[in-house]
Amino acid sequence: MSKSLPQLARFLVRAEQFLDRLEPLLPPASAAPDWAAACAFRWRSRRGVGQLQPILRLPDIRLADLQDIDDQKARIDANTRHFVAGRPANNVLLTGTRGSGKSSLLKALLNEYAPQGLRVIEVEKGDLTDLPDIVDLIDGRPERFIVFCDDLSFDSGDVRYKALKVVLDGSLAAAPENVVIYATSNRRHLMPEYFAENLESSKRVGEEIHPGEASEEKISLSERFGLWISFYPFDQDAYLNIAAHWLKSFGCAPDEIQRAERDALNWALERGSRSGRVAWQFARDWAGRHIDPPQRPKTPRTRTVRGVSSATASKRSGSAS
Repeated sequence: MSKSLPQLARFLVRAEQFLDRLEPLLPPASAAPDWAAACAFRWRSRRGVGQLQPILRLPDIRLADLQDIDDQKARIDANTRHFVAGRPANNVLLTGTRGSGKSSLLKALLNEYAPQGLRVIEVEKGDLTDLPDIVDLIDGRPERFIVFCDDLSFDSGDVRYKALKVVLDGSLAAAPENVVIYATSNRRHLMPEYFAENLESSKRVGEEIHPGEASEEKISLSERFGLWISFYPFDQDAYLNIAAHWLKSFGCAPDEIQRAERDALNWALERGSRSGRVAWQFARDWAGRHIDPPQRPKTPRTRTVRGVSSATASKRSGSAS
């Protein structure tokens, strides 16, 4: 017995050294999110462990800033309002032309309803397999969560869409009532479709006996979104209206906005698109070239007086007098 004790002690020392070397290689522990730090979060995976990172800087865009999509705006606003109020609401799929305001709508909704408890969690397509973990993490929280997947689409051999299907509607467990999924995509059914898939009745398609069932598999994903909202290309008048709105937000006078119309049309012609995004980009470029920046007030030189800057001290003495 006395001989075995030194051997055991040496073994424990070596085991401790081994664990010290192994510890840096292990996945870091997932820290609990600070729910009070932000109203928007981004899911990030590192070494196989995911965690929510707060998004501290959000774009200052409002629903009133989104022009010429009144019908789409009204439909998603009503669904979100119902969800925040604790009433039944649908998962939403926003599809259509690029740059038409799909993602901007989500940002504007967050700014509108964050004071009422709305929170957004952004999840990239590569992390969709973590959706069940995300849902478990926020289940039972008092906030109302939108899980946001931007620019979502899948290739033919991509199996990550099945994780999304399960969370939407396909698991034995019921989805939490404080979670909905909003996704944007340029594809209505999120997956590529081929003419050959419509030839089941007349031709053999590959080795599959019932290729039509493959089409049903693709469509079943988009059908799990209860609300479909489609966006369409803007005509010239709508494009100019959006450009005028953003020029006005940058401080342009009405005569300047009218003078910029020809440049706005040439800008869209060069870009090959009359979208809301192109109108926003033109307004930024035109305002940057034609509007003088506001004069910044000079920062007074300060010195510390008993822990208080001299500028602050002078303000206090002025207010006291």
